[in-house]
Amino acid sequence: MTLKGKRNVTLERNASLIQPDAEDTSANHAPSHEEVSRRAYEIYLERVGLPGDELDDWLRAERELQKVALFKQNWNRLQQRRHPGPENGN
Repeated sequence: MTLKGKRNVTLERNASLIQPDAEDTSANHAPSHEEVSRRAYEIYLERVGLPGDELDDWLRAERELQKVALFKQNWNRLQQRRHPGPENGN
């Protein structure tokens, strides 16, 4: 791991599990850099801090967060169809 990576680990050691904000990520399906960074760190911790491929952790974190954002967007769309608000005249 590079020196920069070790510095990030130190800063994020007490990071909590990510719960991305639906409005932030579902609009464009692109999680923020910070969200991906936190999730990649969680994946690293799941490996009990054993050396691995940081790029694989990063890409896995991006995929997971994009899936969550897409699911939330589709869920919200489904809920709007089931329960239309007053702006739709119902």
